[in-house]
Amino acid sequence: MTGAALVVAAVLAVVVVALARRVRRLRADVARLPALERQRAEAQAGVALADNAAAHLRRALDAIPQGVVVADVDGRVLARNHAAAEVAASRHGDALVGGAVDELLADALRGVPGERTVELFGPPHRVVAVTARPLPGGALVITDDVTEARRIDAVRRDFVANLSHELKTPVAAIGLLAETLLAEPDPDVAHRLTERVVSESFRVSRTIDDLLELSRIEAGTEAVRQPVPVHLVLEEAADRIRPAAEMRGIAIGVGELSTRVSAVGDRRQLVSAVANLLDNAVKYSPPGSGVEVRATADGTRVAIEVEDHGLGIPARDLERVFERFYRVDRARSRDTGGTGLGLSIVRHIVANHEGEVTVRSVEGQGSTFVVHIPAAPGPVALAGATDDPSASRRSA
Repeated sequence: MTGAALVVAAVLAVVVVALARRVRRLRADVARLPALERQRAEAQAGVALADNAAAHLRRALDAIPQGVVVADVDGRVLARNHAAAEVAASRHGDALVGGAVDELLADALRGVPGERTVELFGPPHRVVAVTARPLPGGALVITDDVTEARRIDAVRRDFVANLSHELKTPVAAIGLLAETLLAEPDPDVAHRLTERVVSESFRVSRTIDDLLELSRIEAGTEAVRQPVPVHLVLEEAADRIRPAAEMRGIAIGVGELSTRVSAVGDRRQLVSAVANLLDNAVKYSPPGSGVEVRATADGTRVAIEVEDHGLGIPARDLERVFERFYRVDRARSRDTGGTGLGLSIVRHIVANHEGEVTVRSVEGQGSTFVVHIPAAPGPVALAGATDDPSASRRSA
């Protein structure tokens, strides 16, 4: 082979080798293509899964009623849920909360946890607790509206204090009367002291009975839902209170319904509610006056009204008369022997029956309490019942 041929052969060999290497690389690349596609598909699936998880986490974060703010070490906000965003976007009172968030967040980023309570006088009055905690690589701030919790706590403290007073007073009186009775030689005086002991014992018993009744009603486990003849509820409640009313010379008038109607509920509880309203009316009515109880219906609701002509209720007390142990006139309440739980029992019974109770009153002229509860469909026809107009009213 000539030298020229050798050169050409060498060049061709080099080209063939180069081409062979190129083919091998191409084949390797081709062989890797499915793996790269799989990796890309897996990466895309991972990204989609991460996006979906992030969306779920975001929705969960927004569902939290407390405001949540998460920031990195530079103070940049990484996450802020809906409740926190509302605080950040608001003005006026909530700006105080936003300022507390910023200050506590700055402290937390320096590694110092903190808490602060911000009171907003409104209206409405609100109390917001702000808590900040350091996190690895940042900080967390939580805002929580604790207005209702504070109110419930205040009600609980008042309830415990009032209950302690209500029970301590008669128990102390019983102890003192018993000590005096032991050393009393005069039979007449001893008899009067014994009567006082019995009276104070009944007072304790009434308080405990009312508390148990209120507890059962609040639990809502005993309420029966069935048609209840309203006129029978009025009559039974009036009969229960009539002896106490007669002792004070107060007449209880029961209005007769022109049409027999019924309410949906628990007869025992409804009688208890009306009786408590009547008892309250009798206690705060002057001797010789009258108390009326009547009912009307419009086909969907029954309205039961208890009206007295007594002392009336000051406007400032109208919103509080249904609270446990609340009394408009504590001195007079001691004389009447009430426990301060009657109207609270009424409110809970009516709430259990998906109704409402309201009061209108004028000082010196009397008060009218109105209970609205669902009516049962259709009239209630009772054997032997009469709609004689001459029996439209009955008085004690």
